[in-house]
Amino acid sequence: MVTSTTATQTLTFAHSPDPDDAYMFYGFAAGAVKIPGYEVKHHLEDIQTLNERALRGEFEITAVSAHAYAHLTDRYWVLSCGASVGRRYGPILVAPERPHDFHLRTGRIAIPGKWTTAALALDLWLAEKGRHVERIVIPFDQILDAVQKGIVDAGLIIHEGQLTYHQLGLHKLWDAGEWWHQKTGLPLPLGLDVVRSDLGVPLAKQISQALRESIHYANAHPEEAMEYALKFGRGLDMALGKRFVGMYVNEDTLAQGQEVQEGLRKLYDLAHLGKLIPQNPQLTFI
Repeated sequence: MVTSTTATQTLTFAHSPDPDDAYMFYGFAAGAVKIPGYEVKHHLEDIQTLNERALRGEFEITAVSAHAYAHLTDRYWVLSCGASVGRRYGPILVAPERPHDFHLRTGRIAIPGKWTTAALALDLWLAEKGRHVERIVIPFDQILDAVQKGIVDAGLIIHEGQLTYHQLGLHKLWDAGEWWHQKTGLPLPLGLDVVRSDLGVPLAKQISQALRESIHYANAHPEEAMEYALKFGRGLDMALGKRFVGMYVNEDTLAQGQEVQEGLRKLYDLAHLGKLIPQNPQLTFI
């Protein structure tokens, strides 16, 4: 909830401990972007935990998976900036075997969370292929290790693991973003920043504008912003860090255009048709 201090109120912005989210928050972290009358603090947790806490409405502003938002429309509105969008790239399925050696009919796949968009896209793809495999939830930053050690047969990778899996001798079996593009011709919205609707439209619009200003500030101060973001990069060097941030902080992040919103609606259409979400949600963008 909004909490009071002696002079201001505090808004909590929850996001993943990842370079792209940290980069977007840099304008706030640097003290360059403010919301009059409010102090903006950030709270860091993995995306699956944030999805679960959003179901309880715990944070005023939070990053959530697009999948999870299908269950949150009574509590949150979608900010028109801050989205993580894949255009012919996205979560990937990796395994020690090459694609032609891997059999989907058997085996166990690690997923980074029940409510992640990666898991939803995987379910849609597996249903399309008529495959039924065991899914095991493992924290996203432990999946590559689990695949390497043979704890699971394959792993669904999000965040910076999309760029580093090959360093571990693993092979890409499937790319959700490429599959989605071939299927729909649309971008794949993966993560959203949302604002709790009980704050009201005027404050929600202020928050949306402030987040956009924070991203602009990071873009105007790229070296400082990347240095800050790489604190959350789990070993990424500057080159890979820039590449990863560029994948998920871009023009789609600054302003969700009609194409991105169509991609989100298409995702929900297919998920509802496949009985993977309980309803086809009505979307409110701020």
